[in-house]
Amino acid sequence: VLGFRQFQTMAFAIDEINRNSNLLPNVTLGYSLYDSCAILGVAFRAALSMLSGQGDQFLLDNNCIGPPPVLGIVGESSSTRSIAISAVLGLYRVPMVSYFATCSCLSDRQRFPSFFRTIPSDAFQILKRFGWTWVGLLISDNDYGLNAARSLQSDLAQSGGGCLAYAEVLPRSYDTAELRRIVNVMKKSTARVVIGFAHENQMIHQNVTGLQWIASEAWTAATVLQTPNLMPYLGGTLGIAILRYKITTITYCQHIVNILELICLCFEDLESLATTFLDMSDLRPEYNVYKAVYALAYALDDMLQCVPGRGPFSGHSCASLQKLQPWQLVFYLERINFTTAFGDQVSFDENGDALPIYDVMNWHWLPDGSTTVQTVGVVKKSASTGEELTLYEDRIFWNFESKKSVCSESCPLGTRIARRKGEPVCCFDCIPCSEGKFNSMECISCPENFWSSPQRDHCIPKTIEFLSYHEPLGVCLTTASLLGTLICTIVLGVFIYHRSTPMVRANNSELSFLLLLSLKLCFLCSLLFIGRPRLWTCQLRHAAFGISFVLCVSCILVKTMVVLAVFKASKPGGGASLKWFGAVQQRGTVLVLTSIQAAICTAWLVSSSPVPHKNTQYHSDKIVYECVIGSTVGFAVLLGYIGFLAILSFLLAFLARNLPDNFNEAKLITFSMLIFCAVWVAFIPAYINSPGKYADAVEVFAILASSLGLLMALFGPKCFIILLRPERNTKKAIMGRGTSKT
Repeated sequence: VLGFRQFQTMAFAIDEINRNSNLLPNVTLGYSLYDSCAILGVAFRAALSMLSGQGDQFLLDNNCIGPPPVLGIVGESSSTRSIAISAVLGLYRVPMVSYFATCSCLSDRQRFPSFFRTIPSDAFQILKRFGWTWVGLLISDNDYGLNAARSLQSDLAQSGGGCLAYAEVLPRSYDTAELRRIVNVMKKSTARVVIGFAHENQMIHQNVTGLQWIASEAWTAATVLQTPNLMPYLGGTLGIAILRYKITTITYCQHIVNILELICLCFEDLESLATTFLDMSDLRPEYNVYKAVYALAYALDDMLQCVPGRGPFSGHSCASLQKLQPWQLVFYLERINFTTAFGDQVSFDENGDALPIYDVMNWHWLPDGSTTVQTVGVVKKSASTGEELTLYEDRIFWNFESKKSVCSESCPLGTRIARRKGEPVCCFDCIPCSEGKFNSMECISCPENFWSSPQRDHCIPKTIEFLSYHEPLGVCLTTASLLGTLICTIVLGVFIYHRSTPMVRANNSELSFLLLLSLKLCFLCSLLFIGRPRLWTCQLRHAAFGISFVLCVSCILVKTMVVLAVFKASKPGGGASLKWFGAVQQRGTVLVLTSIQAAICTAWLVSSSPVPHKNTQYHSDKIVYECVIGSTVGFAVLLGYIGFLAILSFLLAFLARNLPDNFNEAKLITFSMLIFCAVWVAFIPAYINSPGKYADAVEVFAILASSLGLLMALFGPKCFIILLRPERNTKKAIMGRGTSKT
């Protein structure tokens, strides 16, 4: 019945073309009909008969003459038979246009140079739409099934969108043991979607539930499988079918009636006849036959439109009906582009394949137990928009609950795919991304100033770190700095208020005032190390620190030298020592020593100035703002000079420690410099091993500790006497202690 309708469609299309004055004017098409009986040998002999022009012929026009006997062949419906026939026809470049052979292998232009088809090759679309990446495959044991499997595997590999859990070849005969083995494979597999590239009589009739079937064109509309006893297993099947068209013209129906009358069938009422022969509601393969005939006609028409001298062949020649070579028709067939009466564009790509136009079908199991196949979408491709799949998911009847078929669930954000050794790429484990990386498919490093979130699902700005005024450590150091400055101010006020007392005058009041001022600067310069580093703070912090401490230590050194000079002057003949180390010399010494440090700082800032820097090496998830010292040599010279003066002061004070009580300040200087040196000796390793803001905190602590140590050691005992023991702040008391010692 199906072959009969396809034959009548071809006859109808040829008759329609012959009556069309705009297509092939003055040319009448005829045809020869051969029945291959679905047998490869018969189909092969029929093709050879067509090539030779021999054999029985059924012609619409007995006067149709002129070589070649056959311009082109419409057929075959089977992929296996099409492969064999087109391989031979290709040797002679005789065009063959198939309407039902879907094997993707026929797209090989090297093997089948003259093969065309109005049905697209097998391709997978539905899998990608629903994200089914883990599928099983059942194929028939012939060229159709084997090549379809090869094509599907190639498509899956190229797109990276899926894997085959298994691929089983269905036996040609009913082999119970083999079928049982295949069923066991299907039941054990975790794949919930099964694709079937087989003919309807090969599909498994077994109790395998919970599967979503994807049907190829070969059995999408197979009524033999749409039975109530099979619907519990096959209900919900999705498949592709040739687009359906309703040809309602009386001419088409009359063709069928005429042939039925030829075989002695009579009908009283044509409209009430409800047979398969006259059912025009589901013309799927027939429409492809219709397009195949028109493709050959349009190719022939284009050929006849050729203008001599402008042709595409050698010497710009044209082809003619009298001397037509098959390969010349192939040339025009490759370039056809027309639109059918139903609005569909027909053309062939470089492989001879037509633009895909499919209906997506779904098998419904109705409540009353009956079955129906409904259209739930369409696959359509055009030269301009590409291939598109449109699905109406609300119309789809599902036979499995999860609607998922994956070997491994997609990795959540913050993890990466780890392939399982020896398993398909769709089977994997999800491993958390390492720190600083994010994403789901492949962990990607965050940009330079960003870091991965705790969930590793996105990047967040790195934490900015520096010694801030707002954090507890910064608050404590700032408080200590201001407190030290306040104490210095109070002590300075006490000394100024009691400047005329023997205690202040005996300890070189001018140097004491200058020393207190320098200590005040030392406390204040520590504030430059707190807060976000900027260019001016980076340049000023070490210069202010170096100059303030040299001024402080210079005052202490000069005070020590004054003690030694006074002691020497108290001896007979030693009066000249104070003459050469008077007030002017003392101020000059402090100025010179401080100027040397100022020169060192200036050279350092000019040659390699400290600058702010974003450091990402200490912590991967933080940006540490710090001041790069620029020149390590400059910083070392600055500290070395302070250390040199401090050690010199310590040595001189140590030598003067046993002088009479009148000059007891030497002991205080010795103790203060011991504290000072101990603090800065401990500072060096602590500073080197402290990263980021903690290096600044260590330096601030050393500045505050050493400054406070000098303040308390030098001025603590004096303030105690001035404020709490005023009876000892007399010349007699001070001189008395010295006399008793003497």
